[in-house]
Amino acid sequence: MAGTDHTKKEHDPASPCPAVILVAPQLGENIGTAARAMLNFGLTDLRIVRPRDGWPNERARAAASGADIVIDGAKLFDRTEDAVAGLDYVIATTARARDMVKPIFTPSAAAGRMREVFAEEGRAGLLFGPERTGLENDDIALADALMMVPVNPAFASLNLAQCVLLMSYEWHKAGDATPETRIEYQQTRPAKKEELLGFFEHLEGELDRFGFLKPPEKRPSMIRNLRNMFQRAGLTEQEVRTLRGVVASLTRRYPKGEGPPE
Repeated sequence: MAGTDHTKKEHDPASPCPAVILVAPQLGENIGTAARAMLNFGLTDLRIVRPRDGWPNERARAAASGADIVIDGAKLFDRTEDAVAGLDYVIATTARARDMVKPIFTPSAAAGRMREVFAEEGRAGLLFGPERTGLENDDIALADALMMVPVNPAFASLNLAQCVLLMSYEWHKAGDATPETRIEYQQTRPAKKEELLGFFEHLEGELDRFGFLKPPEKRPSMIRNLRNMFQRAGLTEQEVRTLRGVVASLTRRYPKGEGPPE
């Protein structure tokens, strides 16, 4: 989805975030798309171990689609041991179970655990393996825990950028306070109760005049149904004014105090 807003404040690369460690990535394009996925969610610490096509890599920069802060700041290592040095907690991503006794997290649980590490002033990282084979067991042995995505077991393969995007999103979501739902009111606001009551009285007065709220014994329940219907709509101030205009327009040909001919 397009939607970059260049008027917004740039991400602070010094803000705490997990290191993303790509072990022996095969294609520069995959490194670039992983970098793009990282910056989408505010991750900037990219560490690359033995990239097959060398580093720096112009195909990676092109595929990053403007995530230059990640590409320019990427660190190159010969060994996974050196790439994880300085980290306090490392989670290895894998698509298959390994014969090792380690905690196995879902993506959301892994993000929560990393948040705990940072809350304790520690540093955490995520290990991602080569596109074709995944991490070797020697790399897995350097991790404190594993992360496995609960996907379709008959087709469990995720590409590198997908996996980085998934974990970057879970990291961001674990610390994000964005409401799950919201309404952008633009130039209006939610209607106040007195505005709704004014509309109800206007509508009900006209319905009485035109003989809709009959028989009399059913009038209270009909009014309740109408009011409940409009209450559920979550009307704005502008919408209430529009509805009152609609009622007035439909009834304008008949003078006040008069209804349509019987």
